[in-house]
Amino acid sequence: MSLEEVKEKVIEIRREIHKHPELSYKEFKTSKLIADVLTSLGIEVETGVGLPTAVVGRLKGKKGGKTVALRADMDALPVKEETSLPFKSEVEGVMHACGHDTHVAMLLGAAMILSREDVQGEVRFLFQPAEEDGGMGGAKPMIEAGVMDGVDYVFGIHISGSYPAGVFATRKGPFMALPDSFKIEIHGRGGHGSAPQETVDPIFVAVQIINQLYGVYRKVDPVQPFVISVTSIHSGTADNVIPDNAVMEGTIRTLDEITRRRALDYLRKVVDHVCEAHGATCEVHMMEDPYPVTVNDPGTTEEVMKILSNISTVIETPPIMGAEDFSRFLERSKGTYFFLGTRNEKKGCVYPNHSSKFCVDEDVLMLGVRAHAELAKHFTRT
Repeated sequence: MSLEEVKEKVIEIRREIHKHPELSYKEFKTSKLIADVLTSLGIEVETGVGLPTAVVGRLKGKKGGKTVALRADMDALPVKEETSLPFKSEVEGVMHACGHDTHVAMLLGAAMILSREDVQGEVRFLFQPAEEDGGMGGAKPMIEAGVMDGVDYVFGIHISGSYPAGVFATRKGPFMALPDSFKIEIHGRGGHGSAPQETVDPIFVAVQIINQLYGVYRKVDPVQPFVISVTSIHSGTADNVIPDNAVMEGTIRTLDEITRRRALDYLRKVVDHVCEAHGATCEVHMMEDPYPVTVNDPGTTEEVMKILSNISTVIETPPIMGAEDFSRFLERSKGTYFFLGTRNEKKGCVYPNHSSKFCVDEDVLMLGVRAHAELAKHFTRT
């Protein structure tokens, strides 16, 4: 199979997955497609690794060498697609708005190339469900099932609308944030909207909590990357009824544990004090075991950047306050996570990831294929 044939196949696979997106933990058609392609290449395939839709491919060389894992996530988002692409989503309310369809296609393209090479050691292809879950996610159960056993290096690529098409972006050390999610339940005492003095208004209490929470920026080191956002408030049913309860949700993003602990402590104190002052009762629920900070191994990343620079432009980017459960793989071995830009104004690819109008410049996909393949060949020999 020539490189041009690989490119055509990669685009074909990407479009097929894009038309049939599947949400976290439900990626059954995508999983079967992956397993079928790997099997056709003569690569050893294992399905249901940690999760029913997880797929692992193993390509073992005849010569000794290191074991390199390459990862692609495969789940879509609950977003209604608003593009005019001829291969737009055929599933109502579900869309590959984050580029995971391209991740699968690029890694399968690398498998096509590497399956024809005389590789050393082992290349392990990790096709992961449920990255978008934000809680348990797909990486953790796969790791618990042993996919990282014996792995010396691990690498992952994420397509991004934030960088120009064809540009690789990464950094050494802490790269992406730890995403703490919170839910605050406020219990007041409802009543008639015309007589607030007879109630404990949970909406008023919620507003005071929000105002105080954003004061956390006065409590953390201003040079440390930090984000807190209240992203939803739900309460009430009618314009003349003060409700009994309100629920708020949001996220805190940090890159170091000291800042994180200060922010979480401040959140709990604000909620306790505001609710007590206004006669309400409140409960704070935090997501258990959120994704860790994504930390790229500095030495490995320096080598990665040199290798990628032979493929396309490479930039060292500031930290990203988004989160990734690729971080769990990086806790188990050395490795690097990096972005591949797809922003191209001429092609209308100007929308950010998670947008209902997100689109990908498919000309960059072979750069990702080559990146996977070159990293695998280099680091299995290291």
